[in-house]
Amino acid sequence: MDTTVTTGEKQNVWGGANQPLDASYGKMMMWFFILSDALTFSGFLCAYGFSRFKFMETWPIADEVFTHVPFFHGNFPMYYVAFMTFILIMSSVTMVLAVDAGHKMQKNRVIWYMFMTIIGGIIFVGSQAWEWGTFIKGSYGAVETKGGRILQFVDAESGHQVAIADFAKEIASERTAHERKNGIWFTKEGTLPTYTVNEVAEGFKSNSNLLVRTETINEHGHKTVLSREESLKKLMSASQVVEGANLIHNEYGSRLFADFFFFITGFHGFHVFSGIVINIVIFFNVIVGTYEKRRSYEMVEKVGLYWHFVDLVWVFVFTFFYLV
Repeated sequence: MDTTVTTGEKQNVWGGANQPLDASYGKMMMWFFILSDALTFSGFLCAYGFSRFKFMETWPIADEVFTHVPFFHGNFPMYYVAFMTFILIMSSVTMVLAVDAGHKMQKNRVIWYMFMTIIGGIIFVGSQAWEWGTFIKGSYGAVETKGGRILQFVDAESGHQVAIADFAKEIASERTAHERKNGIWFTKEGTLPTYTVNEVAEGFKSNSNLLVRTETINEHGHKTVLSREESLKKLMSASQVVEGANLIHNEYGSRLFADFFFFITGFHGFHVFSGIVINIVIFFNVIVGTYEKRRSYEMVEKVGLYWHFVDLVWVFVFTFFYLV
């Protein structure tokens, strides 16, 4: 095969000179970062999916876990999570408008839309912090068996979950050994739950309308509810009361669910918080006219790429954790 050698003017292979693919160095580096971070989140979500598939029969049902709305009492499954998602998506829209205004050199519009983006990010992070606090505190409480299984309590007629605080009987002699003067609790033990297993058992026996619900999902996609006799028998294997969720115990079901929830949503929340900080810095630069003097708002576009990325990641997190 003949080889043709060009001896004249040097050919431009990339078509972008010092800006390959017509993208500046800074924008290309942002794309490289987004790609690497996308692979990281993909690994986390794949690990979550594998664990959920492996423990599918005992995995918590999202509609029964995320049911709270600030300042409202009741059962509102997924309402507040949907609100958080809407706010983050709308902040991505305002970021698009800010970038577009920057291309048109409209400083005041860039300021306004970036301000709205920052407010949306703050609302989302604040909502996520509230959701964490609610998840950690717990809703109804449960008991954990010696085998590590979670038992919840439901009303026999309505099928609704019942809080331990609504039926447990306080036994005065249960905690006399844990008084401050003895020094046992405060040197060798962690924080104790509000009620003991005996107090829960006594209260359960006194309320004939209560049943035990296990963490096993039946063929109808609901947690298995035991008969009264089976409930009493199952309750005898209880070893401790669990309130809320942490990395060791989880009143909602599998401990792995809480582990993944804290890690993945926390990792994403850190990204959103970082994006808010960066947006604030760029926001003030826009106000003082830094990019107006440069005749380029590319920095707004670069931070916009990052913001769209964290928005897109949340769509996947929302799908994996809350919808599927």
